[in-house]
Amino acid sequence: MTKNNNKSVFREYVEAIAIALILALFIRSFVVQAFKIPSGSMLPTLQIGDHILVNKFIYGIKNPLTGATWVPIGEPHSKDIIVFKYPVNPKQDFIKRVIGVAGDQIEIIDKKVYVNGKIFEVENAIYLDKHIFPADQQPRDNLGPFVVPENSLFVMGDNRDKSLDSRFWKFVNLKAVKGKAFIIYWSWNKDDFSVRWNRIGDLIH
Repeated sequence: MTKNNNKSVFREYVEAIAIALILALFIRSFVVQAFKIPSGSMLPTLQIGDHILVNKFIYGIKNPLTGATWVPIGEPHSKDIIVFKYPVNPKQDFIKRVIGVAGDQIEIIDKKVYVNGKIFEVENAIYLDKHIFPADQQPRDNLGPFVVPENSLFVMGDNRDKSLDSRFWKFVNLKAVKGKAFIIYWSWNKDDFSVRWNRIGDLIH
């Protein structure tokens, strides 16, 4: 093989790798992104060690730097499980369930969640602490009523007594939403160093 041929082959490899990287970056920025669940705030829906895929296209094509929507497609709905930039520290990603959207009235009375005056039922929501805190102590069990502002979401974890969510830091701006969680593609139980095979492929709802 001649020197020019060697350069040609090398160039082809470089071009192929560059194209692959650009495609991977495009897919991660606009289509789908992988995340790992590090905490138990969404138990039992999501376990610690679940690896999930998030649909970033479903809520529109967004500017990956500012979160501004370039091409609107849809907005988060009640009970969607979303990944978003943590309002207190935008460098950190959080995952919670949407409880209220803009215009919804939210009230929590003795752990019971009401949206627009009706009890908001989530099949997977759990309460592991029987103690009920009054509103003047902390907002975990008693809060509101209040209305979710425009371009905002009120979110909570399914593990209601052990979730740092909108009850404590208020609302998620729509610009902070990265996408909707839709499937578990891998699940690792670090406590006994085993794969949770029965969870792989489960749809998230």
